[in-house]
Amino acid sequence: MTLTDSRGLAVSTQSRASLRQLERAVDLSCGYFMDPLSTIQDALAAEPGFAMGHCFRAGLAIMASDRTLLPLLSESIEAVESLGKRANDRERAHAAAARRWLQADFAGAVCAYGDIVVDYPRDLFALQLAHVGDFFLGSSTLLRDRIAQVLPQWDTSVPGFGYVLGMHAFGLEETALYSHAEDTGRRALELNARDPWAIHAVTHVMEMQGRVVDGTRWLTSREQDWSVDNGFAFHNWWHLALFHLDLGDTAQALALFDRRISPAPSQAPLELIDASALLWRLSLRGVDVGSRWEVLANSWEPFASHAWYAFNDVHAVMAFAGAERFDLGRQTLDALAQRAAGSDTNAMMSREVGLPMANGLLAFAAGRYQETIDLLLPVRAIAQRFGGSHAQRDIIHLTLLEAALRGEKKALARALASERTQLKPTSPFNWQLTGMALELAGDAAAAQQAIAQATVRRKAQREGRAA
Repeated sequence: MTLTDSRGLAVSTQSRASLRQLERAVDLSCGYFMDPLSTIQDALAAEPGFAMGHCFRAGLAIMASDRTLLPLLSESIEAVESLGKRANDRERAHAAAARRWLQADFAGAVCAYGDIVVDYPRDLFALQLAHVGDFFLGSSTLLRDRIAQVLPQWDTSVPGFGYVLGMHAFGLEETALYSHAEDTGRRALELNARDPWAIHAVTHVMEMQGRVVDGTRWLTSREQDWSVDNGFAFHNWWHLALFHLDLGDTAQALALFDRRISPAPSQAPLELIDASALLWRLSLRGVDVGSRWEVLANSWEPFASHAWYAFNDVHAVMAFAGAERFDLGRQTLDALAQRAAGSDTNAMMSREVGLPMANGLLAFAAGRYQETIDLLLPVRAIAQRFGGSHAQRDIIHLTLLEAALRGEKKALARALASERTQLKPTSPFNWQLTGMALELAGDAAAAQQAIAQATVRRKAQREGRAA
């Protein structure tokens, strides 16, 4: 006997309690609320042969992007495989996709989860895994199109439809369909106000459009929806800090770092990534972050030789460079170089993006700005290959521009600054950077005009009007 979940999918269990816990865990996972793992562990304790429970636990291990969870991933996969045909076709497909991830075939695993979604378009957890996997791989169009493939099979009568719209909104944003993305994200929130991924998608729209004060108001007005008992809150706090940075309020950005983004040492790579990314942006602006780099480097130290996911490794190197722990930086580079010699997905990521970028960051920290430029210029055109969002990968352009400014590469600095103002002319910080580049080039009058634009844009943002 099998039961059917609320979306019409067969689950190989005879326990309605197990099924209820699974549905609860999937809802918690899609909303990033605490704590889906303990919820599913309770189900597995009561029913050790609960196949979909093991599949769910494997998926959580994958989305954490943490090598230390590989034993849990392996255990979960083996539990499903040991059931043989007592697990149904869909559950065995979940286990097979997870095994590909365990074998470091990230691209193959994401493709396999995508195949599950094609066959079972209402498998919400497989859809989330494929979506997060596309994010890890930097597959922007699939972030959008994989969700679009299943939308006709969903409507307001199907539980979780809001989460599907939230995922679609993020994919639309990452492919620069900003108006459609915002409309879709807002529609998702009409169905489920407490969907931090949909809130995040609309936040990204405002970031990419340079709607700085809109972004701060959006996040702060909905704070109770996304910040309470939520495992994704740190990232939305990070976005709020970016808006404050654009307005030049570095003190508020630091305060958010201390209170919300990194209030205590963490061992979660996803949290450590945002901590590194914010401190690096502050350091590029010459802000003294005190001992924060040292504390963060200590948190990253256990991951220095993992080389499991290049995006993580690059952010670890930021912390090591900021703390001047060049020994750990070299250890990470050695691990990246070893990984780059392989043939799996992360080998490609490490070889094409991770290794040159990590070297570039260490060169920047050592004041070797021409070397930084030589390493990062080729990377920026292919950086999506190692994952993340456009907003996260902007750190490459920011570092390049700062290297050009500090290395007195006048033409390059002016060109890179112009890129930013043309792309996002409402950003006060972009105009500030343009002023610095023009001043370096010796065009004092144009530099003053750019600085004046920064002031105008900052005032306009705060008054909530177009400049």
